[in-house]
Amino acid sequence: MNLANIVQRGWEALGAGDFDTLVTDYVEQMIFIMPGQADVLKGRQAFRSALDNLGEILPPGFEITGLRQLEGENEIVSIVEWKSDKMIASQLSVLFKFEGDQIYEERWFVDTEQWKSVF
Repeated sequence: MNLANIVQRGWEALGAGDFDTLVTDYVEQMIFIMPGQADVLKGRQAFRSALDNLGEILPPGFEITGLRQLEGENEIVSIVEWKSDKMIASQLSVLFKFEGDQIYEERWFVDTEQWKSVF
């Protein structure tokens, strides 16, 4: 399976609320860097636990309206088009770094001022 398909499968699992399937594509010692780049989760278990509180992490009414993948060497960047209750349209990007066919780092890039304003 190519890396873009792995990332796409993860987005689909996220959309379906199937968090257990989502985390199987991550190494045990993965890191997740959240919007603003200051908050870091370390380890697949911490990441999985955070997913149970996804409603608190994402803006109210968050919905992905478009998604495309850009592939580099051992990495994928997802360009995510989204909207929420307070934002009619915006974009963010997510970098996924791979070891083999598993993700070892996920890093979100957002306009942090805009992100804060939609909560």
